[in-house]
Amino acid sequence: MRTVIVGFIAGFLSVLTFHQLGFHIANELGVARSVIYNMRPVPPFGAPVILSGAFWGGLWGIVGAYLVPRLPAWLDGPYGWMAFAGILVTLVNWFVVLPIKGAPVGNGFNLPGVVVAPIVYAFWGLGIWIFIGLLRRALGWR
Repeated sequence: MRTVIVGFIAGFLSVLTFHQLGFHIANELGVARSVIYNMRPVPPFGAPVILSGAFWGGLWGIVGAYLVPRLPAWLDGPYGWMAFAGILVTLVNWFVVLPIKGAPVGNGFNLPGVVVAPIVYAFWGLGIWIFIGLLRRALGWR
C-alpha cells in the first residue's frame, strides 16, 4: 500500500511541478505552444485539464513505482524514471491516448512535438523520482 500512496502522490505532484515547468521551458524556447496550468474543463466530469493530468500522472506514478525498481540495476534511480516516463508513457500517449481522443497517432509526429514531448515526460519522470525520495524520507519509509 505504501508503494501505491507514494507513487500516486509523487506522480501527481510531479505533473504540477516538473511537467508544467518542462512545458514552460519549451514555450520560452519557442519549441512548444502549451497552455500551462490549463483550467479548461474536460469531459466527462468537467475537471480542469491540469487536475485531470495530475490524476493520470498519479496513476502512472503507481505503475512506475512498481515497474522501475524491477528494471536492471544500472537503470535504478533517476535514469529508470526518466526512461519509464520518456519512453513508455510517451509511447502509450502517442499510440493509445491520442487516438482515443480522436487525434492522429503521435499527433502526426510533427516537429518539434515529437522531440519535446518525450523530453518533458522524462523531466516529469525525474520529478517523480525526486518526490518519491522526499516522501519516503518524510514518512520514514524505506
